[in-house]
Amino acid sequence: MVNPMIFLPLCEKIAVKNTKQKILDVTIYYSLLFLFSSIVLSLSKNHGFARFLAFLCESWFTFIWLLTINIHWTPAEYKIFPERLHEWVQDLPPVDIFVTTADSDLEPPIITFNTLLSLLAVDYAAHKLACYLSDDGCSPLTFYSLVEASKFAKLWVQFCKKYNVQVRAPFRYFLGEFMPSDHANSCNEEFQWQWQKMKNEYDQLSRKVDDAAQNLSHCDLTGELAIFSNADSRNHSTIVKVIWENKEDSSDHLPHLVYISREKRSQHNHHYKAGAMNVLTRVSALMTNAPFMLNVDCDMFTNNPQVVRETICLLLGSKRETVCGFVQGPQLFYDGPADQVVISNEYMVKGVAEIQGPPYEGTGCFHRRKVIYGLGPDEVTNLTSEKGKLADEHELVKEFGACQVAASYYEYGTNRGKKFISYPYPNLIHLFQPHGIVDSHGVYSEFSAFLGCAPSDGPAAMIQQKRWATGLLEILFSISNPIFSIGDLQSRRCLAYIWILIWGLRSIPELCYAILPAYCIIYNSNFLPYFCLNCVPVQVEEPGIYIPVALFVIYNLYTLSEYLRLGFRIRSWWINQSMERITTMNAWLFALASFIIKFLGLSETVFEVTQKDQSNSDNNDGTINPEEFTFDKSPVFIPGTTILLVQLAALATALLGLQPEAHRGQGSGLGEFMCSFYLVACFWPIVKGLFRKGKYGIPFSTMCKSAVLAFIFVHLGRSSSNMG
Repeated sequence: MVNPMIFLPLCEKIAVKNTKQKILDVTIYYSLLFLFSSIVLSLSKNHGFARFLAFLCESWFTFIWLLTINIHWTPAEYKIFPERLHEWVQDLPPVDIFVTTADSDLEPPIITFNTLLSLLAVDYAAHKLACYLSDDGCSPLTFYSLVEASKFAKLWVQFCKKYNVQVRAPFRYFLGEFMPSDHANSCNEEFQWQWQKMKNEYDQLSRKVDDAAQNLSHCDLTGELAIFSNADSRNHSTIVKVIWENKEDSSDHLPHLVYISREKRSQHNHHYKAGAMNVLTRVSALMTNAPFMLNVDCDMFTNNPQVVRETICLLLGSKRETVCGFVQGPQLFYDGPADQVVISNEYMVKGVAEIQGPPYEGTGCFHRRKVIYGLGPDEVTNLTSEKGKLADEHELVKEFGACQVAASYYEYGTNRGKKFISYPYPNLIHLFQPHGIVDSHGVYSEFSAFLGCAPSDGPAAMIQQKRWATGLLEILFSISNPIFSIGDLQSRRCLAYIWILIWGLRSIPELCYAILPAYCIIYNSNFLPYFCLNCVPVQVEEPGIYIPVALFVIYNLYTLSEYLRLGFRIRSWWINQSMERITTMNAWLFALASFIIKFLGLSETVFEVTQKDQSNSDNNDGTINPEEFTFDKSPVFIPGTTILLVQLAALATALLGLQPEAHRGQGSGLGEFMCSFYLVACFWPIVKGLFRKGKYGIPFSTMCKSAVLAFIFVHLGRSSSNMG
């Protein structure tokens, strides 16, 4: 219960000064306007198709930068005071934790139970926590792993709390960097013995799960696993199993642990992760009904044992407590480059803190349950047993229908997922906006509470980006659009949503601008003010060349300074600049195509689960080389390969002097040549893929398709070259 007499806040929002960044933002914006104006003026000189296309692209880029400035303009951050929590509340509020998994092959149970173990071991009263695992794959292996992990958890939780272990996911803790010699208790013989004992127990648990993975696929399921014997991952009844119950209401025991596999039938749409989240919300309401809920993916272990206590400070300590609907944690990764995510959190996350808070990113987020229901604080019916203890399993089925609320038909004829109740449909991504949360105030946590599993290779990364961008487009053109569905958003918050939702749309201007330099070089036209290549020495033909050159230099120095300021290397900056181009013109382009096909009713998009691995490295020492990009036969790599071949053809045309005569003497210049060269540098991972074999090389079929498309571009362009 909150004590109203306490005046010292649990958290404070602090404005961050960013005068230099504002100056650079505005400088880049006006440079874009100058470039845009110069292109507009040049259209009157009949420069043709290339300049007109450049005009459209520059209009788009100027709009995007305006959206970026909107987010950058008033950054803020939160400072929390967890030491004051005991003064605010006499009794810590309960929290329900949701973990979701969908495929035991792509999301190995060893990763899932490590996530669960880290959550069970957080520094919070155990009887105030309930952990629910949603298994959308209805996998006996996942259930078996959960049961075995719960036995290990009884030892692991005590070990973590006794020795104040910070990394509470065993598979990360027992790596080399967490050897007992580096621990604060390293001189303690008891700790040395306990550490070795826990490692042996964990190794034994891992072997059990590995053996089960080999045996369960071709043996009869008996005992507790018998319920899975006739179950298909896409057609099965509801399964709700209480793995562990904290019956003694003790903070020294494990939190409640529940396994849920919702009913699935082929005739009913299960709505992917949003559907799973709605089932978890309903089932947990009948079993524990905690006022706060945390949802994480199966590959996200907690990186901060104090995460629940610190988040409660943000939820209870805000001056806008009555409308603070959720606390969103930043998404960081333990097995991949973190620089780009850190940069985004530093400059974009802090930027939205002042404009009604962040959007819900689908994972690593604490919610108020009443907001998900769309109800006020006094309207939530309490169905929990006394003192928040888990109700008897048979009583739940008899009195409340715990299995019924997880049925595939339960939501039919209701407003769930449509108006202000539950998580909205349809969506294909983690990054979606619950209806009730749109109206509420959200907060970004400054601490890196959770670490997730990065995509294991290039194809997985492209699948993930494609899924995110597709889902965002679905939200943009659906009734779930937070900009138009609810009218209480500030204009700046609406602009911030637009910046996120149009990821997929960015692929077209980027693709057009990537093609323009090659087009102009091959057909000896231009879209930029230029240096004449035929002049020796090189002379400036148009003063307007200074505008794009200055803009290019300022922008790149600006983004580079962001990396250097946070301690990252120049190489990290360049790798991320390169990956932005590859992602936009490959994954996001396919996302747009996928959305258009679905929008026209020609096909249904399918949720693609990203492959999860403990490490994305082939090296024996476990190190990760972010520059080793991998490929497969997926068509998602065709656009990038085609663009690269077109750029190479253009550069060869210029160097060999094969360009046709310039139209009205306005041929391609050094500007187009440098743009084409820059794109080849950005696509360097694909350049290397052309000459490598195996998973590090581009498949021959992809190269052939791309070569045909590049040839068509060059051949058909001849008939339109007089338009350049």
